[in-house]
Amino acid sequence: MDTYANILLITIPIFLVLITIEILYGALKKDQQHTFMDTISSLSSGFTNLLVDILGLGIIIFSYPFFYERLKVIELEETIMLYVIAFICIDFASYCHHRLKHSINIFWNMHVIHHSSEEFNLACALRQSITNNLGIGALFLIPAAFLGVPPQVITILGPLHLFGQFWYHTKHIGKLGWLEYILVTPSQHRVHHAINKEYIDKNLAAIFCIWDRAFGTFQEELDDVPCIYGTLKPVQTWNPIWINFQHLWSLIQDAWYTKSFKDKLRIWFMPTGWRPIDVIKKIPREKVDNVYSQEKYRPKYKLIHKIFAGFHFVIQNVVLFIFLFTFSDISSADKTAYLLLIFSTIYSFSSIMDGFKWSIAFEFTRVLIGISIIIFSQALGLSVNPLLSTFLLSYFLISAILNFLLVKSLPQRKLEEIS
Repeated sequence: MDTYANILLITIPIFLVLITIEILYGALKKDQQHTFMDTISSLSSGFTNLLVDILGLGIIIFSYPFFYERLKVIELEETIMLYVIAFICIDFASYCHHRLKHSINIFWNMHVIHHSSEEFNLACALRQSITNNLGIGALFLIPAAFLGVPPQVITILGPLHLFGQFWYHTKHIGKLGWLEYILVTPSQHRVHHAINKEYIDKNLAAIFCIWDRAFGTFQEELDDVPCIYGTLKPVQTWNPIWINFQHLWSLIQDAWYTKSFKDKLRIWFMPTGWRPIDVIKKIPREKVDNVYSQEKYRPKYKLIHKIFAGFHFVIQNVVLFIFLFTFSDISSADKTAYLLLIFSTIYSFSSIMDGFKWSIAFEFTRVLIGISIIIFSQALGLSVNPLLSTFLLSYFLISAILNFLLVKSLPQRKLEEIS
């Protein structure tokens, strides 16, 4: 995990610089694809995901080393060809896993956040799930195990394969000629994120589009069918933590309220979006019928709201980088404290930007708890760093002041029709 932390110290600034360039390019071309809170929500989602990853929070049901030790038929020498074969196996596994997430109710919960933005830009690439750590992905790496691809090679290539999917989350790059027949391109991935009936659940490949072409899930971007983004059941929140569990909560509710015992069991494994007939009327849920008349989620913001969100976003970035820089030197208790601080910050300010009345009280409570933890940090078994403690105390005090200013001036929840 120390190595992963060091990798993130390099890759996160690169991602942020590229996103900034995309924002500036959009402004220059008067074709802006970013909105203030949507981009902040996307980046915050990425931070929650990497924190869960770096701390190893997850349930490993199937592990690749388990399959490797029991299924390998041949032993490949460590050559360039080994890495080529391993990368192809990882890409095939990614396609299969991705297709499963789009096909089955319970697995859609692990992926819905990636599709939750109603925009399409580089920041969307970082909308990754914190519920994706249910370790079943190794099942799809069985071909690699048969071929004797060592686990350490998978460990090396896995992050590279993931990072290689960042660049094509953009509307500023058109079709790429002959590359469209080999690689997943921005045009193909725009189709994947679209909810038009022509595009839904298409283009599931990660790097090589051959899998989509071979297994019938390929769809070209059509000139006369503009892509509309989001989900058919709009999330209508900036809170990435809540988005991670929205679909799961819906499944739990449906399983609880349906009178059919059979439906209580099968709802989890039915196609994505399936619901028992008897609960559809009992618990109606908004669904997009005509994508071209869909209304985007756009609360109305004043300057103070943007200052509030921007302040918290900057602070969470600073805290994240302190965490990554000191990762190998701090205790498990300190790591847990960093996790709770960043998660609570994201949950609190995104809920306020959603305009929920309870969020003001939640933030005041969070501030009081945060200050108390700093004061009693030694008694709680946390490291005592005077400079960091002063920084965090200042942060909580400024947050309390800004929060007080928002008591009678919460954002107004509003939808905006897509033009």
